[in-house]
Amino acid sequence: MDGMGAIVGDGVIGFRVWAPHADEVHVVGDFNGWDEDATPMASEDNGHWYAEVPGAHPGQEYKFLLRVGEDRFHRVDPQARQVTNSVGNGVIYDPWAFEWQGDEFSMPAHNESVIYELHVGSFARDPDGRPGDLYRAAERLDHLVDLGVNVVQLMPVAEFAGDQSWGYNPAHVFAVESSYGGPDALKTFVREAHRRGIAVILDVVYNHFGPSDLATWQFDGWSEDGKGGIYFYNDWRSATPWGDTRPDYGRGEVRQFIHDNALMWLREYRVDGLRYDMTPFIRSVSGSGDDLPEGYSLLKWVNEAIRAEFPGKLLIAEDMHRDERITQVDADGAAFHAQWDSSFVHPVREAVITADDADRSMAEVIAAVGQRYNDDAFQRVIYTESHDEVANGQTRVPSEIDEADPTGWYAQKRSTVGAALVLTSPGIPMIFQGQEFLEAGWFRDDVPLDWAQNQQFHGVVRLYRDLIMLRRNATGVTKGLTGHHTELLHGDEERNTLAYHRWADGGPHDSTVVLINLSHEAVEGLPVRLPAAGRWTLRLNSDAGIYSERFGDGAAYDLDAVDEAGFGIFANVAIPAYSVLIYSQD
Repeated sequence: MDGMGAIVGDGVIGFRVWAPHADEVHVVGDFNGWDEDATPMASEDNGHWYAEVPGAHPGQEYKFLLRVGEDRFHRVDPQARQVTNSVGNGVIYDPWAFEWQGDEFSMPAHNESVIYELHVGSFARDPDGRPGDLYRAAERLDHLVDLGVNVVQLMPVAEFAGDQSWGYNPAHVFAVESSYGGPDALKTFVREAHRRGIAVILDVVYNHFGPSDLATWQFDGWSEDGKGGIYFYNDWRSATPWGDTRPDYGRGEVRQFIHDNALMWLREYRVDGLRYDMTPFIRSVSGSGDDLPEGYSLLKWVNEAIRAEFPGKLLIAEDMHRDERITQVDADGAAFHAQWDSSFVHPVREAVITADDADRSMAEVIAAVGQRYNDDAFQRVIYTESHDEVANGQTRVPSEIDEADPTGWYAQKRSTVGAALVLTSPGIPMIFQGQEFLEAGWFRDDVPLDWAQNQQFHGVVRLYRDLIMLRRNATGVTKGLTGHHTELLHGDEERNTLAYHRWADGGPHDSTVVLINLSHEAVEGLPVRLPAAGRWTLRLNSDAGIYSERFGDGAAYDLDAVDEAGFGIFANVAIPAYSVLIYSQD
């Protein structure tokens, strides 16, 4: 039987494990009364061991017993699809038994995608205070439907130490976290998301494993210099900021292990893409440079395999180094579709949290809006909040704006301007859970979302929804926000105003103009260049009273653009304080 781990066949379970330094390997479990001598495995003369167990069946627990000289090691299967917990046993699991109920789903086009990043444990926490699981998270999917997002990105769900974590400490990378409900819970979440028209992207961690509760650590007893053994570098290359546990990207079996893990999520769980955590530490020991060429080649190999088998899926790198190779598909490229963009998040966050208008840099905002990779507007993911940006010494944008009053006028106004920049700039936009209802403070895995704010700030939620609908061209009048083209129309450092034109093919219902005022004072009679003469219809005014009782319903009107001979096409614009206006032509 082909495969690794516990392989489910017809009336028989095959077991295969890689343990090149073992003298003997046995599989023990419920099926043989945990008799350490009952089921010896045969060497396949390539470091792998294999046995078949007639009568074993899914749901039974098992481990491998390795004998190395006088030493004996009980190990959890590194490729177990299910475990009882991070320090428990493997569980035989049939990856093809789940009832998908006719699930057929196509990933939305990348230029029409809006991502919602979600942490399972805090997104849908149990009433009794335990971390939420994937079943409860699935029950909240209708909120995302109402919001209009069409892609959810799950923070890592591979089995981690304990029951509460961000997920970036994977102990068993092939098993779904037991406290989240295990493998069927993830499949249920994906199936229910697909039923609602929502794609699912999964965060995966290959720059390190663990560092705790690792079955792979010194798996078959061999190691050098006290390092991790066959799955890990055993020299200076092992060191990462998260532990001395970097996988050995140059060892064929480890490369295959990671390759098979990445493909498993798409084949068995039907996820629609992957987001790779901190890729600089896969291609470099220190996170800067390229001193791990085997790590870079691994990224390229896995991504090219996914592109070939699953065209249309979405592969995202958290690289943060503005390296165009990451999203190239030529000989030098890593073959990702998009990368998290530091050139957007940092200047835009700074612009909206800066208290004094005089200190705000519109030039940096303009540069952030216009950034692109390989002349492709959608090879970057843009955001003002992510799990990283709202923790580790930073807080949510409303709290950064006004820590004493994170739901006050300044916080509401400027945080929503930031959101509008995310949802109207070229790139794949992403929001972080709770951002749409002004979640404050900083992200913690033991603090649930305050869902009461979804009702309390329903107007702000509506503003996010309206922005997302325009971004996705849901009403057919703002196709330009899905287009590759961007042109700066106006930028005034003194007035803190900005206007840009987005378009796909251009013309009515396509060309979309975004005007931004990042000043505490309303602007009237501002001459702004426009792409075409005629009537420009106001599609959104973020200061409208329907969005918040604190907003002013400030003056904003349809525009009549005229061609001023020798000067271009202009209209005089009124923009309320800290507001965004969006226009297109009928």
